[in-house]
Amino acid sequence: MSIDSFYDFPVAGLDGRANILDALRGKVTLAVNVASQCGYTPQYAGLEDLYRELKSQGFMVIGFPCNQFGAQEPGSAAEIQSFCSVNFGVSFPLSEKIEVNGARRHPLYAWLTAPENGFPGDIGWNFEKFLIARDGRVNARYPAGTKPTDPGLLQDLANLL
Repeated sequence: MSIDSFYDFPVAGLDGRANILDALRGKVTLAVNVASQCGYTPQYAGLEDLYRELKSQGFMVIGFPCNQFGAQEPGSAAEIQSFCSVNFGVSFPLSEKIEVNGARRHPLYAWLTAPENGFPGDIGWNFEKFLIARDGRVNARYPAGTKPTDPGLLQDLANLL
């Protein structure tokens, strides 16, 4: 069986929920691999602001904690959740800790980075972003340094909302 929608992948939540993507079906989603001890970690604040501003229009942010880049996400699920809540007020969903590159890459990230989806190649660092359309297809990919307030990202988002 071939999966051709972001929302069809089973991904457990940081809180232990079985499948957190299914509830996002039909929304425009910004998928971000995240880490708590990265130079880009302050992007959590901008991601939360963007989510709060646009969630009523069918927009969602989802974070995928990953410890593959400089071991910058060493914490347990409880530690990650606490860090994000206390420091950045994060209210958007976070997945269980996953790998985004290599032999143990989560199937979702294998799909996101597959050539047939138009944005191929390994994830370069924490806070890379994928913009997912309501139909579950990959619409755009942004490098780690792209802030949530980036004009290009915001224009792409506006075009989908």
